[in-house]
This record gives sequence, C-alpha cells and structure tokens, in this order.
Amino acid sequence: GAVRGLVRCGDFEQNKSSYKLSASFGKKLKAKAKGKKIVKKRTKASSPVEKKPKKKRKTGEVEIKVVEDDEEDDESEYATAEVAQASEKEKKRSIYGKNRQLVVAKSKSKKQAPGVAENEVVGSIPGAGWTNGEIQNAMYPYTHKGKLEMFKNRRWIQSTSSWSRIGKGASSLDAVHSTSLSGKSTTTNKKEEATVIKCLISQLCQFFYHQGWATGTGGGCSIRVGGPEENRPWRVFVAASGIQKEDLTEDDIFELDMDQKIVQPPVTPNLCQSACTPLWYVVFRNRPSVKCVIHTHSMNALMATLLDPDEKADRVRITHLEMLKGVGNHAYDGILEVPIIDNRPSEDLLADQLDIAIKKFPKANAVLVRRHGIYCWGDSWEQAKTQCESFDYLFETIIKMRQMGIDYSALPPSGSYREERKSIDAGSIKAAEKSSASKLEIVVNGTNGMTNINNARDLILPDKAIPLLPKNRKILLLDIEGCTTAISFVKETLFPYVVSNIDSFLEKSSKENVEKHYNALIKDVGSIKEEDTKKTFDSFIDKCTGKNKDTSALKEFISDCVKQMVAKDIKATGLKFMQGDMWKSGYESGELKGHVYPDFKPMLEWCKTNNVLVSIYSSESINAQKLLFGNSDEGDLKAYFDSHFDTTSGGKKEKESYLNIANKLNVDPNDIVFVSDAEAELVAARDAGIGFPVMSIRPGNVLLTDVGHEFPIIYSLMQLCGS
Repeated sequence: GAVRGLVRCGDFEQNKSSYKLSASFGKKLKAKAKGKKIVKKRTKASSPVEKKPKKKRKTGEVEIKVVEDDEEDDESEYATAEVAQASEKEKKRSIYGKNRQLVVAKSKSKKQAPGVAENEVVGSIPGAGWTNGEIQNAMYPYTHKGKLEMFKNRRWIQSTSSWSRIGKGASSLDAVHSTSLSGKSTTTNKKEEATVIKCLISQLCQFFYHQGWATGTGGGCSIRVGGPEENRPWRVFVAASGIQKEDLTEDDIFELDMDQKIVQPPVTPNLCQSACTPLWYVVFRNRPSVKCVIHTHSMNALMATLLDPDEKADRVRITHLEMLKGVGNHAYDGILEVPIIDNRPSEDLLADQLDIAIKKFPKANAVLVRRHGIYCWGDSWEQAKTQCESFDYLFETIIKMRQMGIDYSALPPSGSYREERKSIDAGSIKAAEKSSASKLEIVVNGTNGMTNINNARDLILPDKAIPLLPKNRKILLLDIEGCTTAISFVKETLFPYVVSNIDSFLEKSSKENVEKHYNALIKDVGSIKEEDTKKTFDSFIDKCTGKNKDTSALKEFISDCVKQMVAKDIKATGLKFMQGDMWKSGYESGELKGHVYPDFKPMLEWCKTNNVLVSIYSSESINAQKLLFGNSDEGDLKAYFDSHFDTTSGGKKEKESYLNIANKLNVDPNDIVFVSDAEAELVAARDAGIGFPVMSIRPGNVLLTDVGHEFPIIYSLMQLCGS
C-alpha cells in the first residue's frame, strides 16, 4: 500500500511540497521499485531532529542514500521530503486553480519518479498518497481527526459569507440570527475575487459533470459579481467552450463586462467563449438581481419537454409536490409553470425565444429547451444550484407520475391524511346516555378520512390500473377525436373545410345525390330535441317548402343546415355522411391529409405483432374514418383495423351501443378495452360492462371533472402496450 501510494504521488520534486516521506517509507519504496540496497545516512549531529532516537511513526527531514548492488556508496541519489502546510481555502483553490484535475506525471528532474510510468495519469490533489504512520488532513474521512476537520470548513469555495435558502422571517420557523446572513465578501481585492469566482465555476462544472448534467463538454455556468449594490461595475465570468467540464480550471474562464466585451481572457490559449454567453446576458438583463445562471443537459429536463406527444406545449404545469418549495416563488400547493422553447442548431439562436419566455413567465426561474436541456438562475450561485437541483427532482418525478398514469398538473382528488367531523345518531353510542343532544359530532381520523377497516382497500390494486395489451385484454376499441387524432384537426381543418366548400360541392353534385343528402338531413332535424335549435332548423324546412322543393331550394336547405349543425357541433348521421363525401373529395385532391398522433402507428404495429384486434368507434361515418386513416400523415393505416363502427350502432353516450358492438365483434363486453376522451362515453361503456374504459388525455382535450378521474388515465396509446 505504501508503494502504491507513493507511485500515485508522481515525481518527488514536483510533489515534495504536498507530501511527507519518512526514512522507512523511502526505504520500502526503493527496495520495492528498484531492488536496491538501502543505506540510511543521518545528517550532521548538530541537527536536533537527527539526535533523537529512531521511533516508529516519527517523521523528520532525512536523506536516503541509495546504493546499487554492484556500486560504491558514493554513487547515490537523494530524495528529500518536506511537510506541506496550507489553509483549507488554499487547498480548495489549488484543486480548481492552475492545475487540472487530471494530469500527466512528467518528472521535471533528470530521473523519472520510481514506479511511475512516463505519461501515466495520476492524481495531483494533495493527500492522494499515504505517508508512513500518518494520514494527512487531506485524506478525509479516513481518520477521526480528519472527519472533524472536514466539517469545520465548507466544502464549496466561498466568495461571500454563509448563504441559506430561508431567512425572510415570514414565520417563527423562518427566523434567523441577524448576523447569520450577512453576505460579506471573503475576498480582499479584485485579483483574489477573480481567482475565487473562476475556481468556483470550475468546482460547479465538475459537480454538474458528476450529476450527468454536463457530459461531453456540454452545459456551463456564468457568475457575476459587483453591480449597483456594491457601487461598482459588474464583473461577468463565463467558462470557455469545448472544455471537459470535470477538468475545468481558473485558466479556462473569461472575464467580461456587461457589454459582453472581454476584460480578461483565459490563460489557456486558443479558447473561445461558451456558445451560451448571449443567453447568460438575456437572463442578466431581464432579471437585474440574478448573479448566477446555470445551463445543463439533464436527461430529466430533456424528457420533461417530451411529455407532450405533439411537442407543441409552451410550458410544463406542475402542482402539489413538496419540492416546488425549492424552485423559488412557489409552495407545495402552488402551480408551477416552466416555459418551453424550441431548440435551434446553435445556442445563440435561442436568445430571442428565451427573452420572450422570461418576460411571459415572470415567476419562472428556469426555461426548458425542447430536446435539449434547461437554463436556471438565482440571486446567488447557491440559490441557482439549489433551484437547478429542485427542478431536476421535479422533472424526474413528473416523468414517473406520467408512467403511472397520474396527472401531475391536476389537483389531487383528496389528501393522503385528513380529519373530518361527521354527525351520527347519538342513540347508537353508549356515550349518548350521558348527553342530552340527539346528535353527536365525532372526529374520523385516517387515510382519506376513512376508518382502519376501509383503509385496507388502499392495498388492493385499484380499478384505475392501466390495462396492458395483450396481457390483460386482446380487443381494443378506439375513439378518434382526442385519442388517435387531435381535436384541433377535426375542428380547425375538417369542419372548416366542409363549411367553406359546401356550396361548390353541391354545385357539382347530381340531382340524385342532392336529394339523398336532403332526405338524410331531414331525419337528423327530426331527431333534434332542444326546442330553440329545432325552431332554427324548422325555419330552414319552411323556406325550402315555400320554394316547392326544387333542386336549388334543396341545395340552399342543405347548405344552411350543414353550416348550422357544424356551428352547434351536432352529431348526426346524415351530416356525417355529407361530410364524408366532401372529405373524400378533399383527400383525393390532396387538399386534406389525415392527422394521427406519433404514438398511434407504433401502437398499431405492437397490436398487430401481438394479435390484438383493433377497432374504431367514432361519431364520424365509417367512410370518413377510412378516408382519414387511409390518407394519414403516417401513410395508409387501414390494414391495421379489424372493424369500424359509427353512430349506426347507436349513440356513443348510450349503454346499448357498446352492447351492440360487443355482439358484432362476437365477444363479451368485459373482454374489451375502450379508449375515449369523453367522460359520458366512458360512463356508458362502464355501464355496459366494458372491461376497461380508459380516459385519453391529449393537448387541447376538454379538462377532466371528478367523473373523468374515476377511470385509468393515459397520455399516450403506447402506455397500453405490454405483455
């Protein structure tokens, strides 16, 4: 162990100020490394150290004479060891200062250090090797004394006195001593301040690297000091680009002013500023109190931007999580909105988007970059680091919540523990004999306010568990709008196409086709039950009858009727047939292309591979369904479907419709998984005995009520895939 420790130390001359070497230790090294005879020669008798008798574990300044087996004593080389003393601050700065954390051992003396190969990578941190009989304080925490020493000083490089996330005095728990947050500078001059900040940035970047946030030279940090509060100009420090973040030193840091001009370039030659530099300044200018900005390539931050399958969301909403306290301006029951901006080929191109996002979300202390990472800031480097860690925790949490089917943006349906007061008949309790009241108010304590007996149900797998295909079921029935296809596509593309093209479509239609659509719409009008709406359509019929129902009158009725039905979002069979014919024309001409979510085709392929039958049930006509999926932006998908159903099987909010579908599929209703975005449809399916009614949540879908939360919730159809 002694030999290995000294080998790590590298060259004696280079490291003599950092290590103590004893006579016995040197003898062991020489004997082990070179097979030479060891002759110990003490210095002059006048030396007080040399006069002392030899004791174990006693170190002193000695000379070691090494004699070759076949050589005289006068042919020798000497190694001298000295005791190094340095303050804790100097030790920390030396780690992140001039020397890199990974260094190549090259002897400056004529001879290579024994046992150290040329160009071998060794640690240069003081205390990396063992000494004879003693362990340096730098060898924390291997000794009791070392452990005590380690916690006397802070491990992070400090430019000001202590910092805490709390201390605003909002409550008795938040009260602190008046001098504990003084924030006074610990540096004495500008040069020392620059050294401290540069080394601090290096230490932070090393921490980010080990967190997995700054691998591959990615990520970075900028810190500024000074400003109006200190009555001096800002000094902005930024790391260089393309440097290994775990190997950053003060020599790799630029010093700039607030005009982004270089005040002091790095010592290391041929470096350029971080590509993030324009973004640091966007934050500094929009948030005058900010003194530190951190950019990481955290995997959790990246994945959080992909929780929206469409990748169109401009924010992530999170509520009711404890670590919301750690991101600033929020509490457990608050609603955190973290803005999302789209990625660009280079960092500097993000500046305009970042500027807009910061102004749009004044409470946010971070901005996510889609498929990239996060920018986070604080009024000190400690606050920025704390918030960056808290954001990462929250992102990891919501990713796992999504996997469990939990909506992290919604209020919890109930607390995990609460107290409720309930009134019960006093006559049912013996204590009532002592009370004159007819009612007695008691407190029910327990999880969700239930008794201990009812709490046992919490351990049972709930009905809200997401079914897996083909593990739990092998029949899948899907809605279209808000499930396979965005509601916005239907409302913003398909419906407007019908309204804007109805008149030209009718002009090209034959008399027989016009009469067919007229008769179908008349049946739709007859089924309308709402009085005011029915009066509107009756007026269309009267106008048509007054014109003796000629072809032009029929076309006018159809046009008025279709436009009004679309405006009122009426689901009617005749209207659907009419729309289907029009959409067919649009798909054939290439004007229309059916939208499907990116997860839809992979889910279909999974089902096909695992023999899961997939059917469609929509208010759109069967022809319209086939047109959409046959001309989708993922290609022709019709071959993936077993069956199609529309309102000819019954209304989607009616229990009998699902029984009819099960009968046509020749399966028991319990064998079916039905996915929809409509609460009323899922309730009807549940009443019909459908095995797993599942709620689909997509961007733009209607917000859920308590009814919707009664069902398993998925955010992607791929959540159904599992064997």
